[in-house]
Amino acid sequence: MADTDPTETHRSIGRELKKGSLELVVLSRLVRGEAYGYEIVSELSARTQGVFDITDSTLYPVLYRLERAGFVSIRWETQNRGVPRKYYQITPKGLTELAALRAEWSRYVGAIQQLLTSGD
Repeated sequence: MADTDPTETHRSIGRELKKGSLELVVLSRLVRGEAYGYEIVSELSARTQGVFDITDSTLYPVLYRLERAGFVSIRWETQNRGVPRKYYQITPKGLTELAALRAEWSRYVGAIQQLLTSGD
């Protein structure tokens, strides 16, 4: 059996953690106020020192899912340059979903912490 590159394993864990937590992260961002896609992508990367360095092609499917579920609403605004921007806002239903996701995340992190520290 060939040795596995530890950085590859780490990258796949990070990728899967991002994938599984994007809805939580996006809803958490929208609690602070409405935002458009590029603003969300830039802010997530900056606030996490690049850990959440995602692309538009990763973000927009999440936003579309949240919109279809009624967790976010949208409004269009045309800027001075004439380019319309789609702004996303969290809805009351989204706030309820966010509370559930936060609780689930806390339980998960607590369980992982228990597993990592048990036997020390």
